[in-house]
Amino acid sequence: MRVLIVEDETQLASVLARGLRRRGMAVDLAHDGASGLEMAQINHYDVVVLDRDLPALHGDEVCRALIAERTGPRILMLTAAGSIGDRVEGLAIGADDYLPKPFHFAELAARVGALARRPQASTAPVLSRAGITLDPSRRLASRDGTPLRLTNKEFGVLHVLLAAGGHIVSAEDLLERVWDANTDPFTNTVRVTVMKLRKKLGGPPVIETLPGAGYKI
Repeated sequence: MRVLIVEDETQLASVLARGLRRRGMAVDLAHDGASGLEMAQINHYDVVVLDRDLPALHGDEVCRALIAERTGPRILMLTAAGSIGDRVEGLAIGADDYLPKPFHFAELAARVGALARRPQASTAPVLSRAGITLDPSRRLASRDGTPLRLTNKEFGVLHVLLAAGGHIVSAEDLLERVWDANTDPFTNTVRVTVMKLRKKLGGPPVIETLPGAGYKI
């Protein structure tokens, strides 16, 4: 699960990011609306935690721009204004959920998780290929009926490879989709994760390595 937090209160943003990372999520940060929108348009995020009152570009405008793309991320909007009218207005703009400040971190984490599990209308709820079945909404994976015990990163890599439908996925694409922006692009973390995933999938091998190109199932 990859999350973008767009929040101009830098201390709050850092606390939220640390908490979500401890729960296995890849988290990026932006501190104004313009940079947040740019990051959301360049990268793939499952959920954007979006403060409504942002400098450079108001959170409402960021939300409208992401909703207009139709295939954009789920949006959890935050605001210090907690009246019923404010909540209704935020949801009317197109946000998927709304959380007034102050809030408990456990509630925010639960809402982020619920939004990420909500299936997009354009994607199949369950992926299946080469005897492997993966259910993103319930976070379950199996091979030939045998459950797989995968780490968050292994599950994310398998998800991306299965969703590619047999097409090649580069190491750079995997790094972008499964890890956050703080990961060193020159690290061998993708190769190591794929190696461990192969071991857990067992034989015969289903992940093919194409030197200089990437991986595919």
